[in-house]
Amino acid sequence: MILQLKNNLRESTELQNGYLTSELPHIVQLASEIHRAMNSGNKILICGNGGSAADAQHFAAELTGRYLKERGAYPALALTTDTSALTAIGNDYGFEVIFSRQIEGLGKSGDILIAISTSGQSANIIKAVEASKACGIRTIGLLGRDGGALKNLVDDAFIVPSQVTARIQEIHEMILHFLCESMDSLS
Repeated sequence: MILQLKNNLRESTELQNGYLTSELPHIVQLASEIHRAMNSGNKILICGNGGSAADAQHFAAELTGRYLKERGAYPALALTTDTSALTAIGNDYGFEVIFSRQIEGLGKSGDILIAISTSGQSANIIKAVEASKACGIRTIGLLGRDGGALKNLVDDAFIVPSQVTARIQEIHEMILHFLCESMDSLS
């Protein structure tokens, strides 16, 4: 058991060091883009399933509340949190459109969608990206494995090259925290 945990720690640390070191300029660039969008009156929409839904909620909370620095609230909305909308849309139209229907109602040109999918294959995330593009919303993918179908659909992708969902989620969480830190420094 201890040996396996040590191997997991080594694997995670190596992935974090390699991936995040190479992607830091990309993360800072995205933070600047998000900051500009919000300063122009636009908002950030975030979606994901399972652990990625939790990451979406966590990121939205860091933006509307605060991360490390006291600042004004940033306009961010996790599309994963309205259980009435999720269950009504899922029941009436199907699970694959639970996010796209919200984007059609809440999104506007100039907003940014952050779509989180460890597989890059989630049907409801694909539909969310398609709906965003139809509304003039810029799309960012936090993806894993080889990026799946989403890598060719989003405007900009962060693809964590791992087959292990836990390792992918760890990097996604760090990307979101680095975005918060970068945005704190811009405010």
